[in-house]
Amino acid sequence: MAVQGAKGRATTGAAYAVASVAAVLFLIPFYLLVRNGLATDAEITAPGWRFLPETWRWENVSELFDDPAVPFGRSLLNSMLVAVLHTLGTLLVCSLAGYGLARIPYRHADKVFYAVLGTLMIPSAVTFVPSYVVVSSLGWVSSLRGLIIPGLFSGFTAFLFRQYFLNFPKELEDAARVDGLGYWGTFWRVVMPNSLNFTAAIAVITFIAGWNAFLWPLVIGQDQQSWTVQVALSSFLTSQTIRIHELFIAAAISILPLLVVFLLLQRWLVRGVAETGIKG
Repeated sequence: MAVQGAKGRATTGAAYAVASVAAVLFLIPFYLLVRNGLATDAEITAPGWRFLPETWRWENVSELFDDPAVPFGRSLLNSMLVAVLHTLGTLLVCSLAGYGLARIPYRHADKVFYAVLGTLMIPSAVTFVPSYVVVSSLGWVSSLRGLIIPGLFSGFTAFLFRQYFLNFPKELEDAARVDGLGYWGTFWRVVMPNSLNFTAAIAVITFIAGWNAFLWPLVIGQDQQSWTVQVALSSFLTSQTIRIHELFIAAAISILPLLVVFLLLQRWLVRGVAETGIKG
């Protein structure tokens, strides 16, 4: 028993040691962002490394937001609007699509489902130019509509919703229909209220993807006032100039919303993966 107890303590200690090393490695990029963002360019590029800057330059933050060449505050607001509206729209469209494919009887439902899966095999580069032509013809360039609407439907998200709804208890839906609810009422009053765990997990993933999007906002956001934060970050690093400390402090600030969302809702991610209904 004593030997087994010693082995158990050793195993636990080794697990904690590995987790501690992994945590330190995970935090190094965040340390570099904060350290370099609040230092001078000379300290960042100095051959001798200092763990902390000699003087914390908090004025770098005000310099970032006062920079006339890059409307960083506006870019943060645009990214928040795009990410939130993109998340809400995607959840609405894809949840309806997934429920329709999983529950509404239709003789061509399988064909529609396979067509949705087929969209996952098409490289985004193939649809990029046609999408831009459509958005441009509608006059949505440099607008929130052009940034948000083309990406509202996701074949993969619709697939995940379908897999989840296939395993949703039919007894709850049958009870709703006995009470006189149709598919629409059953979906909104029974299915979705009982699918909050899974929906929240998909919302987190979709929000992160919307916040980190770069190529489409770069092409559509031709006006500075329509830049997202990722496009604004790229403007600090050009072929002519590199504004190092502004780039670092801007990157540190831009990840704060993602950290908040992830820390508050990280448990939904694990539950969402467990509830997708995908089986090997």
